[in-house]
Amino acid sequence: MTGTTEILRVAATGASGALVLRPWRAYDAQTVIEAYGDPEISRWTTKPIVNRADALRWLDIQRRGIESGTRLSFAVCAGQERNPELAERLEHLGHAERAEPADPADPADPAARAEQLRPPGGIVLGNISLRWSEASGPETAEVGYWVMAHSRGRGVAPRAVEALSTWAFENFAGDGLRRIKLIHQVDNLASCRVAVKTGYHFERILPAEPPYPRDGHLHVREAC
Repeated sequence: MTGTTEILRVAATGASGALVLRPWRAYDAQTVIEAYGDPEISRWTTKPIVNRADALRWLDIQRRGIESGTRLSFAVCAGQERNPELAERLEHLGHAERAEPADPADPADPAARAEQLRPPGGIVLGNISLRWSEASGPETAEVGYWVMAHSRGRGVAPRAVEALSTWAFENFAGDGLRRIKLIHQVDNLASCRVAVKTGYHFERILPAEPPYPRDGHLHVREAC
């Protein structure tokens, strides 16, 4: 698969705001630490992240996955133009507040550089990824995701899964993509609901195997 740095945008609905799916960046390290400090996320993952070094390693894995085309990972963000979290950091550094507006044509202007570096979207709500393995080949990918505690119950996961799945089938059909798997442990009822909402039909039960202690559900969505 060919890697991408594409940014996906999900329109707002009557009940939920817009979403932006963008590649992860090194400045997201603290967000990753906070996410993996949540028991509801760490219980479903296999490698703990407890400090900045762990988070940077995780972010580097996502970066290398995009470069190789084997894993496309996106930070799922609130769909607002300005990232308040980053703006606060820039203001702390003295770059966000100026008497005069930034000149985007001036590469030496620190405020202009800050504007160019500002990521699209607002605060990070979660993570979503699509990955391929040598065993499955280009025909089959697997989607995975998590949502931060402050954003659960707002339809973030199903909307992100739907957007990424639709985009993947449209963009990788020429590479042979025909099916996407969604796998979760049998007691992860929230992920089971996400699968049903996004057109991933239940295919079979997978027996438990390390590092997962329980059986899993295999859901599959086929290309139209």
